[in-house]
Amino acid sequence: MSPSAGSVRPLAALASGPLRGRIRIPGDKSISHRALMLGALAIGETVIEGLLEGGDVLATAEAMRAFGATVTRQAPGRWTVNGLGVGGLLEPEDVVDFGNAGTGVRLAMGLASNQATTVTFTGDASLRRRPMGRILDPLRRMGVQVLARSKDRLPLTLKGPDVALPIDYRVPVASAQVKSAVLLAGLNAPGVTRLVEPVPTRDHTERMLAAFGAAIEIETNADGERVISLEGQRDLKPQSVEVPGDPSAAAFPIVAALIVEGSDITVESVLLNPLRSGLLETLIEMGGDITIEKRRTVGGESVGDIRVRASRLRAVNVPAGRAPSMIDEYPILAVAASFAEGRTVMEGLGELRVKESDRIAAVAAGLAANGIACEEGPESLVVTGRTGTGGGRVTTHLDHRIAMSFLVLGLATADRVAIDDAAPIATSFPEFRDLMTGLGARFEELEPPAS
Repeated sequence: MSPSAGSVRPLAALASGPLRGRIRIPGDKSISHRALMLGALAIGETVIEGLLEGGDVLATAEAMRAFGATVTRQAPGRWTVNGLGVGGLLEPEDVVDFGNAGTGVRLAMGLASNQATTVTFTGDASLRRRPMGRILDPLRRMGVQVLARSKDRLPLTLKGPDVALPIDYRVPVASAQVKSAVLLAGLNAPGVTRLVEPVPTRDHTERMLAAFGAAIEIETNADGERVISLEGQRDLKPQSVEVPGDPSAAAFPIVAALIVEGSDITVESVLLNPLRSGLLETLIEMGGDITIEKRRTVGGESVGDIRVRASRLRAVNVPAGRAPSMIDEYPILAVAASFAEGRTVMEGLGELRVKESDRIAAVAAGLAANGIACEEGPESLVVTGRTGTGGGRVTTHLDHRIAMSFLVLGLATADRVAIDDAAPIATSFPEFRDLMTGLGARFEELEPPAS
């Protein structure tokens, strides 16, 4: 869960010597959310190895318990879920609170919409500010009644129909969350739910649905668009799921190793799904010394060890079409761009305005605070590298990715970089500080502000 005002933890990153060593990062957050949810819909016991135990995923685990599934932590990273079957979820006795978990709550709305139950969802202050309309619009078409605050924000109540309606739906924006919510809602709808996805987004839901035995087909139409068809009211079979390392978490030590002189690290067992690899592709284009070792397949997903050596980076233009494959990684890419020769142009970033914070504004403000030249557009960011020396204090807006990105910046600047609150990091990467310290990173705790 996100921190309360009483747990604010200011932290500074200090210029560090070479980062060296091998690390294994936590399990992928996207896959962890989906494994818990599909386990709740399968009949029998699903075993999950490598589950991310950050606040966001723990909120999803608690939500699945509220829906009646038996969710048990057997050991660190090893969890079991005894599900109730498609259409078998119970109506929660209380409000379901997802804390800061945007992915969790949006997917759970689809999950809860395929049967005749009434569920109220809420979240922390940050999540309650985030728009939910793009999820709710297709769910309304499937027969779901929505009682919400103005502008479709949390808290809100969903009342599922007696029989969910299968729909044909063209996804209006590149959003894996919208796609996934509709597919989860379609699991208990009689007939075929069909989605057209003009721009491919991360496909973990489709892969995992197929592994759990759902009747799902994916084709490419004459216009090159992905067409996903799901036949509803089919039983799901429990699975053994091995969660690979989260590429969004791996982005932080990877960029740190590129910009801290003399570094040489290996990040083990990282997910290499092609729809999640935009950052790696971009960093290699920038001249990053990055190699993939021991490439293999785990649970239908490509996995490998990523070796990274410190590199002299050069600026690039990042095409807007790459955004869906790296949307969460733009804050840390902006940090890499701060050490590149020239002007790095990032376009197609409109989605960043509605994340845990307005990430375009937060990144621009954080760079400016550290003397780094940047230009903020409505859906773009331009960073001129090698223009700042650090020394700034960054407001994170309770956003874990903003917090970690600017701590990485401070490892390679002449003057320390401070963030107002490191507590939100626990929502997605609770091991961040320990793993980075083990590689040679230096941090300093600061006094919290007077209450």
